[in-house]
Amino acid sequence: MDSTDNTTETAPGGPAGDAPAPRSRWAAVQPWVTLAARVALAGILGYAAYSKLPVALSIQSVEAYDLFPDPVNEFIGITLPLLEFALALLLLVGLATRYAGAATGLLMLVFIAGIVSAWARGLNIDCGCFGTGGPVAPGETAYGVDIARDIGFLALAGIVMVWPRSPLSLDRFAGLYR
Repeated sequence: MDSTDNTTETAPGGPAGDAPAPRSRWAAVQPWVTLAARVALAGILGYAAYSKLPVALSIQSVEAYDLFPDPVNEFIGITLPLLEFALALLLLVGLATRYAGAATGLLMLVFIAGIVSAWARGLNIDCGCFGTGGPVAPGETAYGVDIARDIGFLALAGIVMVWPRSPLSLDRFAGLYR
């Protein structure tokens, strides 16, 4: 065997004639798990951005939290759908995957904090995550469900952030996360 032939991977420290090192099950499955998480988050964020249009719905949702003055509510209400759409696009094409996953996770933490704040202050609002925000009748809130859902989305973002390598991504074409 020619000493320059490196076509087989050997176990560390083993002689060149040993069998190839076994690939872990996680190493084989992880790229596909990340792809599924990326696409799921892209769909969720894309739908959330779309459902906040026209922008007046988004502004109404932000105002319902009663946290900021009107100019800040308007700024957040206008820019939030744009941010969600941009993150959805980055995740869908797999560009800057780790950073898009981190930004999505941070966004989910902000959403969770907002929902917890509304719940703690006794507000009766719909979270507005999917364009239906605003006041609701007492007893019609679903804060626990909204928080649990956003924790699930946070877990997906964590997968993308920690293990960004996935097929069908522009990062892969750029030589990242092979």
